[in-house]
Amino acid sequence: MKLITNDIYYVGVNDRQKRLFENLWPLPQGVSYNSYLITDEKNVLIDTVDICYSELFFKKIDDVLKGGKIDYLIVDHMEPDHSGCIRLLREKYPDMRIVGNKQTFAMLAGYHQITEGLHEVKEGDTLNTGAHTFTFYMAPMVHWPEVMFTYDRADRVLFSADAFGTFGTLDGGVTDKELNTGRYWDEMVRYYSNIIGKYGLPVQKTIQKLSGLDIQIICSTHGPVWTEQKTKAIGLYDRLSRYEGVNGVTIVYGSMYGHIEQMAETIASSLSEAGIREIALHDAGTTHASYILRDIFNYKGVIIGSPTYSAQIFPAIDSLLGQLTLRDVKNRLFGYFGSFTWAGTAVKRLAAFGEEMKWETVGEPVEQKQNISTEKQCIALGKAMAERLQ
Repeated sequence: MKLITNDIYYVGVNDRQKRLFENLWPLPQGVSYNSYLITDEKNVLIDTVDICYSELFFKKIDDVLKGGKIDYLIVDHMEPDHSGCIRLLREKYPDMRIVGNKQTFAMLAGYHQITEGLHEVKEGDTLNTGAHTFTFYMAPMVHWPEVMFTYDRADRVLFSADAFGTFGTLDGGVTDKELNTGRYWDEMVRYYSNIIGKYGLPVQKTIQKLSGLDIQIICSTHGPVWTEQKTKAIGLYDRLSRYEGVNGVTIVYGSMYGHIEQMAETIASSLSEAGIREIALHDAGTTHASYILRDIFNYKGVIIGSPTYSAQIFPAIDSLLGQLTLRDVKNRLFGYFGSFTWAGTAVKRLAAFGEEMKWETVGEPVEQKQNISTEKQCIALGKAMAERLQ
């Protein structure tokens, strides 16, 4: 356990064993499950951890309470990596009141069959535990419907559920003052784009709702506790939820025999020669989609290339287009290219995708037949994107 303020303790855990978050997204640097214990006249726990780490979690709580009890459990988010220990907590502290909203309690009954000892809160309701007064703000679809934020007026701390979270374990320290946070920012973008990316409008509504609060510390359920760098974390979420990309280009391609890859390399070279320095180049067949989604959320320009495959689009590119459609990524500048041997389909499919997403098409699409050179057209496409960005 770690002390964050005079009486707010970090009692979360690190998971260095899991390889895929939600059994989908790679975790090369692991992930933390954050929980917070506030000691007061009435002791309060905010969220729990994955049940796999219950033994360590309970030891940390015992180290703080030294035989005391938990009076309230505030449930800001019911996803199992944060609610996994609720049933065990109720068994250990049978008089503990569980604080949540109506949506929380429907899920609580479904996951844990708990229907008693509940304290329901609504928007703006407060809970006083002695020195601390907690105010509750509903944040539906950031990124589940029951999500709420808890604000502690005494220490000006926002407990933000998954918002402002990031992949990556907490190695030694807990707050941004104690950690080298450089490695977390790309992982925050990857976390946002993959987990929360579909819900830009709800995130914007929540940020606006909280804009009048004096927030000195942000305690998310994943990643560092934000103190000195809280403004940067909020700003990053604000930009991403407005689908505002920075001036750079993500080039994604699928290639069977190298022709599309060479086209992608030529376009990247053209962008560089035109002054674009932020270029992410991904082979969709070998790069996990989570990293591609991260860069597409981060950069304003997107150029996608695919060969025709069985009269359709290359499968890895088709899957990526589905992921982008699911997240309804907005406001991108779009270029595309493709190849075929006897019947071209890929370029037509990419054109339809761009129209569906309402992205602005930049430059002329390039379609290569067999190995007939399209170098000049690829250079022109890169140049057109660079000029549009600049």
